[in-house]
Amino acid sequence: MAFEYEKWLRPGKLPHIWCPGCGHGIVMKGLIRALDTLQLKKEETAIVSGIGCASRLPGYMDCCTLHTAHGRAAAFATGVKMARPEMNVILCGGDGDGTAIGGNHFIHACRRNIDMTYIIMNNMIYGMTGGQFSPCTPTGAKASTTPYGNPDPGFDIAKLAIGAGASFVARGTAFHANQIDKLIVEAIQHKGFSVVEILDDCPTTYGRRNKYKSVIEMMNRLKDIAVPVKAAEKMDPEQLKGKVLTGVLYKEDKPEYCEQYKAVIERAQGAAR
Repeated sequence: MAFEYEKWLRPGKLPHIWCPGCGHGIVMKGLIRALDTLQLKKEETAIVSGIGCASRLPGYMDCCTLHTAHGRAAAFATGVKMARPEMNVILCGGDGDGTAIGGNHFIHACRRNIDMTYIIMNNMIYGMTGGQFSPCTPTGAKASTTPYGNPDPGFDIAKLAIGAGASFVARGTAFHANQIDKLIVEAIQHKGFSVVEILDDCPTTYGRRNKYKSVIEMMNRLKDIAVPVKAAEKMDPEQLKGKVLTGVLYKEDKPEYCEQYKAVIERAQGAAR
């Protein structure tokens, strides 16, 4: 299938700002393939982000876009969806923007199960703001604010989303580029709050400090740690140690927030008559 990448790219905005070897461009290309596969209309598609390297993505996309305050993508996107429930609302951002300063908004969007898709690009670091450690930086890894190693345990974003109430949760990697669009397609088609975590890399602020010799080495790490859900079913706990599951991790049909809210309004209007 030939994809119309140019159709979804805003004229005059390229080249992008991402560093060589950054996985965010791979994710954007996967998102474009998903939008093209679903034949969504630009005027009915809103892409919302906060602040950070990953949050620059909407600036390149030719549809309805919002580049908002740091960590507030889920709050702004909720407003869009509540005002225009017919819109296809997609959030994108990094692990810091989504699970640190935006963590509160993230878990409550999951809890409400509002019909939106959140693509979280997890490169385990604050890239744009100076290489500080994030809630997803591995224990022991170095960052500008943890030069002797990070003492904190990291979030598992997928488990966090499931625990908070998201009804669709999936994970992919920038190495497995051909899987990204398929996961996003399924997430958008799902009625409810969908989270797609994409593991990618920041060679500039994470790779250099943690002694990765090349982008290829970082990409190979993603290849080596990823285990598809079906393959994991045949593996024992020892074999799964140090691995991350990829694919659709959780899916449940349950009431969607906009519909629930509409029913409340109708009951209130009925009581007032």
